[in-house]
Order: sequence, then structure tokens, then C-alpha cells
Amino acid sequence: MEKETTKSSKLIKVDLQGLNPKQVMLLKRINSLLLHIMSTHNEEDYFESSSNLMRFVATAIKSSNFNENSHDIEHDQQVLEFCVDILADQVYTKSVEHLDN
Repeated sequence: MEKETTKSSKLIKVDLQGLNPKQVMLLKRINSLLLHIMSTHNEEDYFESSSNLMRFVATAIKSSNFNENSHDIEHDQQVLEFCVDILADQVYTKSVEHLDN
């Protein structure tokens, strides 16, 4: 089996229906950064791109359609705080979480 090396190959197909232009732009940027992080061998690039990825993901969470409804509770802030807590636990875990399809 040949290993695919072309960057033009499609990895992820996403249904963009129901997303506004800002959400589409964020999703494209997140996808691009994630692919870059997974393939880079440059340390500075790795750190800078990873930081940017996390910022874009936080922005995407804050701009989700769920947050359009007027709530008395700031769900976007709560969910980001929840994610930071989970990520903090993962930072100091030596093992990698295995995901099965």
C-alpha cells in the first residue's frame, strides 16, 4: 500500500450548512493549523501554531450557534472553563488517549 504524500488530498469532509461565514473561516483555519501541527518538524512553528490553534478553537466555541440564544448564563465562558480544567489534567498525563473509530 502506497503512502499518500500529496497535501492536496482531502482528509476531512464537513457539512457547512447552517454555519455563517465567520464560522466557516474559523473551521478552515482550525483544520489548516491542526494539519500543520501534526506535520511540522520545526519547534518554533510547533509551539506558535499550537497556541494559535487553541485560540481559534476557543473563538469557535464562543461563536457557536448555541451562544446566539439569549441566556442568562454565559455558557461559552462556562464551557471554556470546563475545557481548561480537562486540558490541565491532560497536560501532566504521560499516556496518550487512544480513540477508537
